Amino acid sequence: MKLKGVDRTILVQSSNIDLGDVLPDYARTRILQMAGKYFGHLNTASVHFTREGVLYRCTVNVQMGALKMMSGEAKSSDIYAAFKLALERVAKQLRRAKRELREDKAQRLDKHLDWLGSTRRHLAGRRVDQSARHAGAY
Repeated sequence: MKLKGVDRTILVQSSNIDLGDVLPDYARTRILQMAGKYFGHLNTASVHFTREGVLYRCTVNVQMGALKMMSGEAKSSDIYAAFKLALERVAKQLRRAKRELREDKAQRLDKHLDWLGSTRRHLAGRRVDQSARHAGAY
């Protein structure tokens, strides 16, 4: 999946790791797949890798359309796993944003009041039955 002119807006960098050629291409491909799945209009994206002891830390920042910048971060002993986890966190944020934008049902304001009214009627009927029972017992 190729979106027009997005490769130049996806920055993959590292502060103290040699990434080679495969990892940046993999990161760009996965970000483009995610962009196509959720909104399709990728403004900018950046991926930053760093090493902390035996773990790799990956930070993914993505901005799509008119949405705010979504950010995800993960640590793992495998650099690909760290990227995958961070990208999944960003995807979750995008999925929730898309669901919120697509939600077109109006909230029922009277739903709570209907429930409250039926409860009161039920309780009132119960009180009448109990008072009739007590009146007949005496």
